[in-house]
Amino acid sequence: MAVTRDKADLYALDLGDAKWISAPGAAPDDRIEIAKLPGGAIALRVPTDPNGTILRYTADEWKAFVLGVRDGEFT
Repeated sequence: MAVTRDKADLYALDLGDAKWISAPGAAPDDRIEIAKLPGGAIALRVPTDPNGTILRYTADEWKAFVLGVRDGEFT
């Protein structure tokens, strides 16, 4: 149940002052942006729709994703 509470806390955060970053060199239509949140969590959005859906990941979820990318799990 702790994950649910953590996720609820992440979605309750106001991201109005978030500093969004994206990888350089990607075509604007292919970019995603991330913002660092407290506790190592990450928010993710599509910059072409900054007021659209913003996904939020706990530090453990983000770490698992990054490790999966490095291991080629998504190819």
